[in-house]
Amino acid sequence: MTDYVKPQVWKWEDENDNRTGNRPTAGSRFEQTLPKGDKPLQVYSLGTPNGIKVAIMLEELKELGISDAAYDLFLIEIGKGDQFGSDFVDINPNSKIPAMVDYSGADPVRVFESSHILLYLAEKFDAFLPRDWAGRTEVLNWLFWQTGAAPFVGGGFGHFYHYAPTAQEYPINRYAMETKRQLDVLDQVLATRPYIAGDEYTITDIAIWSWYGRLAQGNLYPGSKEFLDVASYQNLNQWVEKIAKRPAVARGLAVEYQKLDA
Repeated sequence: MTDYVKPQVWKWEDENDNRTGNRPTAGSRFEQTLPKGDKPLQVYSLGTPNGIKVAIMLEELKELGISDAAYDLFLIEIGKGDQFGSDFVDINPNSKIPAMVDYSGADPVRVFESSHILLYLAEKFDAFLPRDWAGRTEVLNWLFWQTGAAPFVGGGFGHFYHYAPTAQEYPINRYAMETKRQLDVLDQVLATRPYIAGDEYTITDIAIWSWYGRLAQGNLYPGSKEFLDVASYQNLNQWVEKIAKRPAVARGLAVEYQKLDA
């Protein structure tokens, strides 16, 4: 039970109105000059599930010997509010990591949203995305599934299970149920094929592993692996371990981020 009564018009009353806290408004909060290296791709990110997608993809491209996919990787410390600086907001008006600028062409191209960065790189370098229409469509089915489903895991389950200041039964039950449903979706699909979209490793595996693989390994929220009984999803766990053994995946997790003020 709660004493909360919904107002007719919601107003923000959070006292944490500072450089780093979220607000119900968008836009930059301070002037910023982001560093720029000499590689074709400049990536501004952090080692979150969405952030590691891009690092893994770039390391996979490096594994294929694609020299044009060379990149510089800079650390955006969201706890310090780097994502609200003017230069970062120019790249991603939504102030979310990861964000990338491609300087390989005549004009710089900004790319934001982690799954879109995967798709952009896959199309640019003709890698990890089938050429045939049916295969490509199946990959995009699951790429968009991940984009729509993961917020229930992160902003829903992860928030109320791990980050919320108090444990609340209703939201934890609601989002635990949905997270387990999603795990079961993946487990059933992986009972029929070696990879998410079929017989080949694609950007869909990168996108989904970065969230659900890390969850299955117990690397997202302390205790959640046991809480969700992730061990019971045998097909999913086999796939998780298979992806984890890829050298590029290991490098993508271990890659060093350059600090903005270095």
